[in-house]
Amino acid sequence: MNWTVYIIECFASVILFTCAIMIPLCKNPVWWIHDYPKDIQEKYFETHEKIPSQPVSASALIKKGLALLVCLGVLVALMLLAGARDFLSAFLASYGLWLIVDWYDCFFLDWVLFANLKRVRLPGTEQMDEAYHQKTYHFVHSAIGMALGIVPCLLCGWIIMLMQQ
Repeated sequence: MNWTVYIIECFASVILFTCAIMIPLCKNPVWWIHDYPKDIQEKYFETHEKIPSQPVSASALIKKGLALLVCLGVLVALMLLAGARDFLSAFLASYGLWLIVDWYDCFFLDWVLFANLKRVRLPGTEQMDEAYHQKTYHFVHSAIGMALGIVPCLLCGWIIMLMQQ
């Protein structure tokens, strides 16, 4: 493994992830409505039309499946670039990268920016400071992200192993 390349990949991933989340969130926070804590959603829907959510619908599963495939492709490319040549190094390095982005999302984007940046607050919920500072909510979702990340990272390790045979 080339650790210099890996560290650069980690920084680049955090920057790209930040842009992918914050640009749409700042432009239209309602687009992310179903990622907000339930009490914020309920307050917003008191004065706005309810936006239906079907997290287990066919279209949602297809979108999430495609997102995981894109993540897998990116992870494989990054691990090849960093010099991973076997299952274990590819799995550990890709999961390490996944955790860095996941923890950055939780501890900085969610706990600091989301909690304090008024621009990302939904209309009618601007004064709900306590609701926007729910650390447990974001930590639980981070733990779910950590668990979900195992699958593409295992697949990444497996693909790298097969490519090196």
